Amino acid sequence: MKAFHTIAIPHKDILEGRLTLEVFAADLHEVSLNKGSDEYRDSKIFFEKTYLTNGLQNLLSVVERRITGKGGDPVIQLQTPFGGGKTHSLIALYHKANEWKANKVVIVGEKIEATDSLWGLIEKQLTGKITKFKDKHAPGGEALKELLSAHQPLVILMDEVLQYITRAAAVKVEASNLAAQSIAFMQALTETISQIPNSVLLLSLPSSVPEHYDENAERLYHQLQKVSGRLEKIYTPVEDSEITKIIRRRLFASVDEKEAEKVVKSYVDYLEKENLLPNNVQPSEYRDQFLASYPFIPDVIDVLYKRWGTFPHFQRTRGVLRLLAQVIASLKTSTKSYITLADFDLSNQEIRQELLKHIESAFNGVIASDITDTNSGSAKVNTKLGNAYQGLSLGTRTATAIFMFSHSGGPIKGATVPEIKRSAAPLDIVSAVIDSVFDQLEQELFFIQKFNDKYFFSNMPNINKILLTYMENIKDADVEAYELELLKQKSKSQYFKVYIWEEKSNNVADDDNLKLVIIKNENRELIKEIIKKKGASLRTKSNTVFVLYPSDLDKGNFIHQIKRKLAYENILSAPNLNLSNDQKKDVKKELDKIDSNIFESLRKYYRLVAIPSKDDYKILDLGVPTYGDNKTLSDEVYEKLLAEKEILEKLSPNVIKVQFLKDNDYISTESIYTSCLTVPGFFRISSRRVLENAIEQGVREGLFGIGVLEGNSPICKHYKNGTTVYFDSNEIIIKDSICIEQLKKHEEIVTTEPSPKTDASEEITQKKGGTVGVNGHTQGTSYEQLSLNFEIPKGKVSSLMGLLNFLQSKYEHLQIDIKASDGKLTEEEYNTKIIEALRQGGVDLK
Repeated sequence: MKAFHTIAIPHKDILEGRLTLEVFAADLHEVSLNKGSDEYRDSKIFFEKTYLTNGLQNLLSVVERRITGKGGDPVIQLQTPFGGGKTHSLIALYHKANEWKANKVVIVGEKIEATDSLWGLIEKQLTGKITKFKDKHAPGGEALKELLSAHQPLVILMDEVLQYITRAAAVKVEASNLAAQSIAFMQALTETISQIPNSVLLLSLPSSVPEHYDENAERLYHQLQKVSGRLEKIYTPVEDSEITKIIRRRLFASVDEKEAEKVVKSYVDYLEKENLLPNNVQPSEYRDQFLASYPFIPDVIDVLYKRWGTFPHFQRTRGVLRLLAQVIASLKTSTKSYITLADFDLSNQEIRQELLKHIESAFNGVIASDITDTNSGSAKVNTKLGNAYQGLSLGTRTATAIFMFSHSGGPIKGATVPEIKRSAAPLDIVSAVIDSVFDQLEQELFFIQKFNDKYFFSNMPNINKILLTYMENIKDADVEAYELELLKQKSKSQYFKVYIWEEKSNNVADDDNLKLVIIKNENRELIKEIIKKKGASLRTKSNTVFVLYPSDLDKGNFIHQIKRKLAYENILSAPNLNLSNDQKKDVKKELDKIDSNIFESLRKYYRLVAIPSKDDYKILDLGVPTYGDNKTLSDEVYEKLLAEKEILEKLSPNVIKVQFLKDNDYISTESIYTSCLTVPGFFRISSRRVLENAIEQGVREGLFGIGVLEGNSPICKHYKNGTTVYFDSNEIIIKDSICIEQLKKHEEIVTTEPSPKTDASEEITQKKGGTVGVNGHTQGTSYEQLSLNFEIPKGKVSSLMGLLNFLQSKYEHLQIDIKASDGKLTEEEYNTKIIEALRQGGVDLK
């Protein structure tokens, strides 16, 4: 589609950059003195650029009829909001009065001195001097009638009379003042004009008292209204529906209606497809509105005229024209085919200052920080969008549209999502993209607000700004304290003994258990010390230690999340913030969001695991966490180590055979277990039971046998049958070939061969069907309970394992009482060798 300025051709002064704002400052007084810009002073140019509204045409017709003696109202009050076309209408009447050969009197209240009298000024303009009306007392009706009648046809134009009368109140006239005399004169003037046939008085008054006037001015205003209102007829020169025609006539030399229709059709089709048409407005109706306002979408005129136009000093029609002329000038080289509120360049100082005149100066900083600066929140949103939307400045466009909707002199502020999309969304993207822009603007902007589903800007910081301030005041110690507490909550483990932020290797136990040491920062020396040492001594079981530490790459995000959480909590508890209920809900919602994601941030941060290896240690990266996974940090470390086979919950007996019996005939089970604990990088088992199961499976499957070492000779006790592993120093696994050979030699050995002779006593109770001795056999006898007490010869423990297995297969309960003497055991040996063995075997010590 073509650029708007090739379809609606702006006037030459706009295109050439010769536009001055004074062009739109209609000044009746200057025109009466034949001064000011040609736009108003020259009658021909004035009417070329003036759209004759129905109200203005009617007004001109009434006045013409009056001065030609064909009827018409004698006293006319022009009453519209400030900037609603009153002065423009009076200038039109001034030029027409010249065409009608009528005498003219022009009084502009803000241009005359407070000490001047209205009657003296009228006499001077009609006669060239003041002779009869020199006195400050208002003249009588007859003298006034004589003066006016002598100068018919007569048009009296009075603008901004209230301004003059308010100042005249300070001029004393004996016991009265000039304001009171002037109001009395106005009453006489309206009555006199109504009595002479070819004269008309046109008086402009504001529709309400301007805000900056005091109570006295308000009283004078009502008095003036009362006096003039007795005979006047009120005319409104500009209706709201005509403002678009005024704008097009004043700003554009010509409009190619056919090309405009193409653009309008494309735009309306887009709104209809995206469901963005205003409520209760049909496509054809909106199309007609846009054709009338082209190149501006209807929202532009509505917002400027009905919202910004309600500010006391916006000067409605004049203000809209002046602002839109600046917007056109800023876009005269653009390729845009139409103009929306999002196209108002708030970085353009002329446009910006024109808007700031009517709102608080604090909004200058709001515009800079949230919309126009290179590091503003909107600029950040522009860059965050996908590559497909780079260069469209959707963040800036959306924020600009919201800003323009945000202000009015009345209660209406803000805009809904569809209203903003109509301005912000280009036709070549789906408008849903703007939804993600809203989400990001709420996160990035400091002064954007949302209430009742309407977005708007305020000069008060939003929660984002408050949050930033509170975050800046969060102390590092508070962040550390929360991080530590979070680690304590999220590092409980059923697999590891966990040490949090441990800095002394001496505090980390050197035992059989798997240990996870979490340190505060990456520290290679500390990691090595924890793995290899326990205080000043070498660590014997270094293969059981893992060190978890954070990734510097993710530190910033994690610390940021903690600060956000702590800041939000402080905001909720702050006594003097006076948050609205909606803001409190938003804060709680954000807190819930952080709480649901904080562990994920912790997990992304603490993601590097140092694992003991042959030479030093290797690093395992846990990677990106799974969304919604509720495992503790320690358990996730365990599962990752398990998946990477750095920890084994199941061990193949083939691994044992290859590792230990390839070059050896036998090896003690205790040595195998010790290697798992002490040799860095050796296969690492989750518990001793894993090794027990692997050995027992290997024996059953005939991969190797298990037995004892007698002297230097391995004696196979179990092969291809069930067994129990005790990790005794004399217990060994034996090559299958040796076991097979021994079995061949002892094929006739009876498994009930008497045990080695011991000094034993026995007690057999509840015997049924006979008696038994230690060395005897009795047929047909059974024993429901059995109690044996004997001393075990040195080196013969393993030979009794088969007996214990046999007894356990026959009885439900098997109890062992052990008494050891004539030796010594350290506390550590007691805990690690005895208690740990019992625990691993599932035995409760009584």
